[in-house]
Amino acid sequence: MHWIALLPQAEASQPPDATALGWWALQFTPRVALVDEAVLLEVSGSERLWGGRDRLLARLCKGNEAPAHAIHGQGATSLVALSLLRLGAQGQGVPHHMPDDLPLATLSAARPHLHTLTRLGCQRWGQLRALPRGGVARRFGAPLLEALDAAYGSQPESHDWLALPEVFDLQCELPALVDASPALIFGAQRLLGRLRAWLQARNRGALALELVWSLDARRINGVAVPAEEQLVIRTAEPTQDMTHLGRLMAEHLARVTLPAPVHSLRLRSLETASVATASASLLPAERTPGDSLNQLVERLSARLGAQQVVCLRAQADHRPEQMQSRVAAQDAIRKVANRVDPTRSAGTNDLEEGALYPTWLLREPLRLAVQGERPHHGGPLRLLAGPQRLEAGWWGFDAGSTAALRDYFIAQSEQAGLLWIYRERLARVPARAEVRWFLHGVYA
Repeated sequence: MHWIALLPQAEASQPPDATALGWWALQFTPRVALVDEAVLLEVSGSERLWGGRDRLLARLCKGNEAPAHAIHGQGATSLVALSLLRLGAQGQGVPHHMPDDLPLATLSAARPHLHTLTRLGCQRWGQLRALPRGGVARRFGAPLLEALDAAYGSQPESHDWLALPEVFDLQCELPALVDASPALIFGAQRLLGRLRAWLQARNRGALALELVWSLDARRINGVAVPAEEQLVIRTAEPTQDMTHLGRLMAEHLARVTLPAPVHSLRLRSLETASVATASASLLPAERTPGDSLNQLVERLSARLGAQQVVCLRAQADHRPEQMQSRVAAQDAIRKVANRVDPTRSAGTNDLEEGALYPTWLLREPLRLAVQGERPHHGGPLRLLAGPQRLEAGWWGFDAGSTAALRDYFIAQSEQAGLLWIYRERLARVPARAEVRWFLHGVYA
């Protein structure tokens, strides 16, 4: 057997998080245990899958992938690996004679008896092992001998293996009461760190999260404050990017008013999905700097409001003003990010289909002045192309819509450039009826 011990380090003024490191380590071996301040991995059964012991150790200690840790120890037993880890944390090297020269202070079972053992002249593992077993058992108890036998490998070790929960649900107490909602993000960062480790271990991405904050019990103007409030955060794609989730959370919290101080936070996963694995291609992957379109839309929607960030959705109608409707972009973000319609045939020519449509469409058509049956807009207009006859909407009178009987033209204006105008046609043209012209669009 071969054991590797990892020591979690504090990160960004946060205490060490052994649980997050243990969840992350589960992707390398199913045998992970939390012992004292360290994370222990038994890798004899999985090191070959990672290209050998040296490559596995290099992967474990790769700083840009793992949760914060820099010190490690390895040995034939878990207690030897843990002892070497503690020596490395103190800046000491590996003893020449292993494991006899290991200090007793690195053995957890011997720490309560260090003062007495030092007076007896025992400072190393080998010196303690050389003492009569009966006397050691009577003086210090059987657990010390059992730990020493397990450290030397003469007795099997027993550990409670770390198990990954099916649903992420974690709570943390804040160091002090928080009065402003934006300050909650600092406490939520630690929960996001554990969420990232949980997602990586399960090869999943977050789609929906719930952040719950517990309020200090009190009454305001005679009304009891609720025990807790919550915030639901959703993403369009499964993600393990905690930076993006933290930004979304901060944008939402900036718009929250706390009725009372907060003393604890709770983060729970509502919906997750599998994430695509990294490409194994020999060609270099194309990397785009900055945020993706999905992340940009989600952040803007959280900051400005869902109804302030909209996208256009096509509708089955021939009337130009009814061809599109505005919907919240975060509700249709998948269509925004992927504008290719797989239902369209390859032979459809988009240029021919929408060649006469202008870039800018007026919200309401503007009626034009007519002089001598010629439309005017800052001067007389010269018709360049048309008519494009449109006759639609006659089926929807019951729904409150209006029929459109129009002849569209592309016109040239000396002041406004190219314009999209139409001449209104009547279903039954009376004698000497007035011909009305409207401006409907502008070409940019």
